[in-house]
Amino acid sequence: MRKLFGTDGVRGRANIAPMTAETALRIGAAVGQYFRREAGGVHRVVIGKDTRLSGYMFEHALTAGLTSTGMNVLLMGPVPTPAVGLMTSSMRADLGVMISASHNPAQDNGIKFFGPDGFKLSDQVEAEIEALIENGADLAPADKIGSATRIDDARFRYGERVKASLPRDCSLNGLKVVIDCANGAAWSTAPQVLWELGAEVVPVGTNPDGHNINRDCGSTHPATAAEAVVAHGADVGICLDGDADRVIIIDENGQIGDGDQLMALLAARWAAEGTLKGAALVATVMSNLGLERFLEGKGLRLERTQVGDRYVVERMRAGGFNLGGEQSGHIVMSDHATTGDGLMAGLHFLAEMLRSGQPASALVRQFEPVPQLLENVRYTAGQTPLEIGSVKAAIAEAEAALAANGRLLIRKSGTEPLIRVMGESEDADLLEGAVNSVVAAVKTAVSA
Repeated sequence: MRKLFGTDGVRGRANIAPMTAETALRIGAAVGQYFRREAGGVHRVVIGKDTRLSGYMFEHALTAGLTSTGMNVLLMGPVPTPAVGLMTSSMRADLGVMISASHNPAQDNGIKFFGPDGFKLSDQVEAEIEALIENGADLAPADKIGSATRIDDARFRYGERVKASLPRDCSLNGLKVVIDCANGAAWSTAPQVLWELGAEVVPVGTNPDGHNINRDCGSTHPATAAEAVVAHGADVGICLDGDADRVIIIDENGQIGDGDQLMALLAARWAAEGTLKGAALVATVMSNLGLERFLEGKGLRLERTQVGDRYVVERMRAGGFNLGGEQSGHIVMSDHATTGDGLMAGLHFLAEMLRSGQPASALVRQFEPVPQLLENVRYTAGQTPLEIGSVKAAIAEAEAALAANGRLLIRKSGTEPLIRVMGESEDADLLEGAVNSVVAAVKTAVSA
């Protein structure tokens, strides 16, 4: 059982356990020992980060732990999470590390890991690493301690790889694009890539100061980009999150298209071209029922997984599928990347606009979603509200109410101390009543 690792690595409030420099040092030493599998040879690890102030602290702590076990560290500075997956495999590294709390506020931070193949680690590997953290890692002798070097071309390499995922003759000439980088890891790369492809670029959220990542901008606050799209008369807006592995699309009218709509567009297009492998799309239990119905109408399947883009990728790899993602905006195109890539997915949306000759508004609404309501209830460490009898009873009653006309999904967030209560139903009153009854029970339980 994993105690330290959550849905996507280790995450929490910076300078509060588990996200302290001391813990990061121990984690670095443990993963260094785990991936230093051979006695000889060169052992290297690439480390990227987003723009949070605490990233400096964790970067140094992880470096100390990794070098203490003989790993040579290559520091890339602020880069998108998918760049770490790319660079881990392309630079023949034993391990990749991304320091980021993704869409969370600046006070939080996290640590994600990629194996030598560029894919995120499995639950089993994370459990084995946790055992090493608890038992203490074996340190390298003095003459085998690793080194640390900064590399300057990671963003350039990543940008070229993203552009290469598009058709060779693709040009964005004539498109005005708002790009919201959430004051995060793609603040420099994303506008540059769009400009190099020929677009007229309106940058938003490109002035990181260590404290403003995801603040009133990015994929979790698309209203800012929507306002910019309308104000500048742009053709489309692309909203990334703090580490640029998520994307939300804004049409020319300021309307929002989420990950489900983008996956529907890509799946239908790839299926028509004969490039969608397995006649299926992989998504999580959070994806809208409307997406499933849309795919069925195209003769395609929706393969569902538990929440977390790495579980999506695991199912894709196991089943030989090449398209998957999450409603929140993680879009995984495994022919080109090992994890969700917001910028890449955004570019493929632009390419479809150009290919089809249709405006963004005609593409961001591929299906009519079944009404969905999501409410979050915050709890404190040590509380287990989903195990309380009154909450279980409320859940059972709500599930029974929705059984014939919708569904209910209740889970703990893997990245924040939240209970997420999500319901779907075409009966709006029934949906609201079911979700609100569970939320009320959880709130009562956590305040008792």
